[in-house]
Amino acid sequence: MSEAEAKQIERMKSLLASQKTAFRAERHRPIDKRKADLDRVANLCRKHADAIADAISQDFGNRAKQESVIAEIAFVIQDAGHAKKHLGKWMKTRKVGVPLTLAPGSASIRREPKGVVGIVSPWNYPFQLAMAPLVAALAAGCRAMIKPSEYTPATAELMKSLLAEAFEEDHVTVITGGPAVGEAFTKLKFDHLFYTGSTQVGRLVAMAAADNLVPVTLELGGKSPAIVTPSYPHDSAAKSIGWGKFFNAGQTCVAPDYVMVQNGMETALGEAIIKVAAHQFADAASDDAYTAIVSDRHYERLTAMIEEARAGGATILQPEHDAQAAQAGRKIPPTVVVNPPADCRLMTEEIFGPVLPIIGYSELDAATDHVAERDHPLALYVYSTDRTEADRVLDSTMSGGAGVNINLLHLSVPDLPFGGVGASGQGSYHGEHGFLTFTHERSVFRTGKWHPSRLLAPPYGKMYETVAKKQMK
Repeated sequence: MSEAEAKQIERMKSLLASQKTAFRAERHRPIDKRKADLDRVANLCRKHADAIADAISQDFGNRAKQESVIAEIAFVIQDAGHAKKHLGKWMKTRKVGVPLTLAPGSASIRREPKGVVGIVSPWNYPFQLAMAPLVAALAAGCRAMIKPSEYTPATAELMKSLLAEAFEEDHVTVITGGPAVGEAFTKLKFDHLFYTGSTQVGRLVAMAAADNLVPVTLELGGKSPAIVTPSYPHDSAAKSIGWGKFFNAGQTCVAPDYVMVQNGMETALGEAIIKVAAHQFADAASDDAYTAIVSDRHYERLTAMIEEARAGGATILQPEHDAQAAQAGRKIPPTVVVNPPADCRLMTEEIFGPVLPIIGYSELDAATDHVAERDHPLALYVYSTDRTEADRVLDSTMSGGAGVNINLLHLSVPDLPFGGVGASGQGSYHGEHGFLTFTHERSVFRTGKWHPSRLLAPPYGKMYETVAKKQMK
């Protein structure tokens, strides 16, 4: 660990202490202040939209501004607006019924902020995946420390600057640094830790938080399948899958990771998807609307995965492109891999890039069995013109979320919980679900000066026997 990292870690601990002190001084931040906090987030997005998009593009080597606007900046603005609109309802104390055996009395659930939360955000959507959890935390009345990915330093520094202008350090702050700082961050005694990233690192984060019994939300990933049934037109499936897969060059946690289609139709569907890609991007190398791969390391990993599948006998489909220019710009053109070997990395690891394997299935039950026998994915997509058939796929599988005849967009519905299950994550957020992630639901039971329960205290007598018999019925 360098001297600079050691200083950053000490500063981080000091900031956590100051935020905890500030939270104790205002344990229940009033609704008007929370709404003002949400307005500050939305306003900095509007005011600095161009700078945010430019920083993201700088980190990637090239990211289409349109993608950054719709998937990062506008997403956060809409998220903050939704939370502000519904905050009064979300914050209300809930009354619940009391059984006759405990009467007279009243019971309620108070929704109280957990305290100071830590947010660890990834590189693939470096602004949205830091700011959307922050929106939820601020709506809940919490204070927050954010640790962005070191792979997107320009975005991290800009977020740090913008949030420093909008909030006091003891309310919201951004911590930058490499893996050593990130590891130390996950070991801090937060009141809640929110992590978005890989399953592998997620396990380490959970173990680090466990030492202090810090509750965690893990937004992970996995191999999200798309199942195309025989009833669904291939051209329509190709348009939907091609858009979702190649948005942000496949560097999306809920992008279709692989496609399953009826045996014999793999190549036809693959060619239809490549045709869609060729229409969307004239040349992946020169088209600014096509996003680059975020790092040399990730580019080399994806290239090696394609070549491994090629060596195993798979057919590789790509639109026409300038291969030399694409390599120089760290761009991998939209790529479909038809029938890769089952044991190759494309079929055993989350791809996280513009490479789409297509495999065949004999019957629909075989396709759902293939999914059900593996780790639960973050998302599952089924394409079918028959609602009963689509429901059959949903009934036979489990995933964090799902889309029928569409992909990606389920995460944009503010009232749907977004999160994984099993290896793809635990916990959820967005809308009220995000508010509740950073909220403690505190149970309260009230009575008057005297309550009949005192008659049940030792020494046990007839009253106890009467009540016990009634409750055991």
